[in-house]
Amino acid sequence: MTLTAEEKAAKRKARAAENGVDSIPPMARLFPLGLQHVLALYAGAVAVPLIVGGALGYSAQDMAFLISADLFIAGVATIVQSVGFWRFGVRLPLMQGVTFAAVGPMIAIGNQHGITAIFGSVIACGLFMILVAPFFSQLLRFFPPIVTGTVILIIGLSLMSVAAGWIADGATEESPGALPINVGFAAGTLLLIVLIERFAPPALARVSVLLGLVLGTIAALFVPGMTNWEAVGEAGWFAVVTPFHFGLPTFEIASILSMIVVAIVIMTETTGDMIAVGEIVDKPVTRRQLADGLRADGLGTVLGGAFNTFPYTAFAQNVGLVSLTGVRSRYVATMAGVILLVLGLIPKISAVVEGVPRAVLGGAGIALFGMVAASGIRTLARVHLDNKNVLIVALSIGIALLPTVEPEIYANFPSWFQLIFDSGISSGAIAAILLNLLLNKNPTADDPERDARYSAHDSVRSPAATPEEDIQSSHA
Repeated sequence: MTLTAEEKAAKRKARAAENGVDSIPPMARLFPLGLQHVLALYAGAVAVPLIVGGALGYSAQDMAFLISADLFIAGVATIVQSVGFWRFGVRLPLMQGVTFAAVGPMIAIGNQHGITAIFGSVIACGLFMILVAPFFSQLLRFFPPIVTGTVILIIGLSLMSVAAGWIADGATEESPGALPINVGFAAGTLLLIVLIERFAPPALARVSVLLGLVLGTIAALFVPGMTNWEAVGEAGWFAVVTPFHFGLPTFEIASILSMIVVAIVIMTETTGDMIAVGEIVDKPVTRRQLADGLRADGLGTVLGGAFNTFPYTAFAQNVGLVSLTGVRSRYVATMAGVILLVLGLIPKISAVVEGVPRAVLGGAGIALFGMVAASGIRTLARVHLDNKNVLIVALSIGIALLPTVEPEIYANFPSWFQLIFDSGISSGAIAAILLNLLLNKNPTADDPERDARYSAHDSVRSPAATPEEDIQSSHA
């Protein structure tokens, strides 16, 4: 039986409603989908407290507390961002975690004034973000498709260095590069994800990354040295995250000013992430949504300072997971937030998650970050790529990748310059905005040739064109 064009459109609309941003999947799917997001975020989430605590010479007990506090507030911040209340939260499937942009300034502040000055400057940073969010959201008009697609592509390309770092885990100056066995496990995990996507039933294909990580970890158990579960036995069953554990915050003017610069970088990156996930779930963000999301970032950062942790931002690596799974529901991120909150209260479970081999994570990262880049390409495909637009894309990507391919390229520049341009995402976004303003006559307008039929998420998940539609488009 041949369906009419109206019936086909109705079926597409019904499928979209079942997999909409506000839909709630059944618990049997909701929990594993949320757990996928936690596994994709976990390594990056715990890295910052490990780096900062190690640089300040903290004991293993204090480091464990920093990690528990980090995970707990990451869960709270993710719930606020995805569920939303009043004017806080973008209400999209975004995950929140501690930003790497603040690592350098925080170590400098901690060495000079102590950790209480770090927490004071973090609280001030969050309050600044809440106050300026309405003004910063006005920048949304400077993100037409040519800029949006370029920024999304840059996010995916820049994150590939994270996946490479996971695969090369354990490399030293004497023995640089990834071990062949690490590359093998990364390739094996990636192959498992592809095979699950290709041959598994749709319900399992949605959790292909989680299954790939689990199967890769099980395989690693049979290889001596690939997994380390010693931390599980040492970790406690329960931990109470108390505010001001290290003392009341202190407020140093110079420290606060350096963290305000960090706040601007955070808001620039979060703006790109929100626009990216809005494109992927086919729900472009409005100025009000953007302001609400930035306010949620600020609230999470204020809570971070009060609960002994650091500034929070949207995690770009989880944007790739939304694209890969094709699951748009924001409540998947909410479930992931609940899991993070529980992990913060039960260190032993956190230690189990920490046991996933970095090489296995690296294999999954290739898929996740590649999907982010592919979503950017898909957005750019709807733009009229004349010579000027091609130049915007080319130069923005080139500028963004400089610190990725050569991390020390700006080592001789002032710290404020490094803070902005050491992040390929923020430097690339700034370049794309400025080049678009310079080269295009109407730089804030949407491209009239944008394809409105299909969303920006993974084309494998998009409805295939029927022969009738192909014929009609060929005669159009």
